[in-house]
Amino acid sequence: MLTVIIDYESGNLHSAEKAFQRMAREVGAGTVEVTADADVVARADRIVLPGDGAFPACAAALRGRGGLFDALREAVEQRGRPFLGICVGMQLMATWGREYHDTPGLDWIAGSVVPITPDDPVLKVPHMGWNDLRIDRPHPVLNGVAPGDHAYFVHSYRFAADDPARQLAHVDHGGPITAIIARDTMVGMQFHPEKSQRTGLTMIANFLRWRP
Repeated sequence: MLTVIIDYESGNLHSAEKAFQRMAREVGAGTVEVTADADVVARADRIVLPGDGAFPACAAALRGRGGLFDALREAVEQRGRPFLGICVGMQLMATWGREYHDTPGLDWIAGSVVPITPDDPVLKVPHMGWNDLRIDRPHPVLNGVAPGDHAYFVHSYRFAADDPARQLAHVDHGGPITAIIARDTMVGMQFHPEKSQRTGLTMIANFLRWRP
């Protein structure tokens, strides 16, 4: 089994690579490879799309690698390969990003990425640091994760899904913020599981074992 972490120059992938490789060894999930090669993505059994920075820049970088972008869409949309989006990689699953200007996303889960606007002026943006997960509905990636478990966030925009049923978990930061979304063979995590200690490693292992 091959899990690929897509490298489209969207940030430092070292910690994600190490976390996924560690959990792949522990659960016997094959190999993990960081790649920008469309052919490798095309033959992958599972795909991880990370992302750091602004939505428009990440969307442009991904689309700018035409072969890689096409391989990703074909693998997930046509062949149903399990997919995990992390941080901006999750946000790119939306229909639209509203950061700076309207930018089309992958439109895998209907919704928009909009600014975080806490109703308490004491709370700062970006939303950065540890927060308690509030589980909205069960899913295999949440096996072994309990309400109140901590995850590590760093972001200024949030995913507003059109269908609340797509939301698996949220956190509170002066109002609800979507933490995990899912549809079919696709999952997105706004936080960084590779930086979320036991909770994040549990979810990485669950993703690697998941057979939709």
